[in-house]
Amino acid sequence: MQVGFYFDQTRCIGCSACAIACKDWHDIPAGSEHWMKILYNEEGKFPNVYVSYVINPCFQCEDPVCIPVCPVNAITKRIEDGIVTVDSETCIGKDECGSKCLKACPYKAPQFSSEKDAKMRKCNYCLDRHLEGKLPSCVESCRTHALDADTLENLKRKYGPIQEANNFQYSSRTKPAIIFKPKKT
Repeated sequence: MQVGFYFDQTRCIGCSACAIACKDWHDIPAGSEHWMKILYNEEGKFPNVYVSYVINPCFQCEDPVCIPVCPVNAITKRIEDGIVTVDSETCIGKDECGSKCLKACPYKAPQFSSEKDAKMRKCNYCLDRHLEGKLPSCVESCRTHALDADTLENLKRKYGPIQEANNFQYSSRTKPAIIFKPKKT
């Protein structure tokens, strides 16, 4: 089984409620560490301007490239649900390892605080909530219902198989667990 996210680009208004809910739920202090980011894209010229947003959490990739580059095996993938977790206590820190996980990830999901030799942390699909049968905090906070989470199989059955969207490049190497409803230009 592989869990994943669904994102409806036609509904997202870029309000960042999902990013704020993530920081709040995980007690992430204000600053550069963001487990959920909202990417903004603007194209065209007036009067034909096109704006879209896309979420950027850890996509719980089916074949995460962050795992084999970690020199101390601090990153693992849970067999039972496909959630990619990190043991921050085992992590040797960004200065000692050179942020190998961040450099390997095409989505820049691994996050480090601004502290010297900070340990890696990242979106873990709200594992504590998942184990209680609840949705991730980002999904529950989305006012426009642009986000959903479930098994990748259920998401494909419910929303279709589209894994490409504006301002997002699907990596066939890592296979991010995300389904989209893309916004049309």
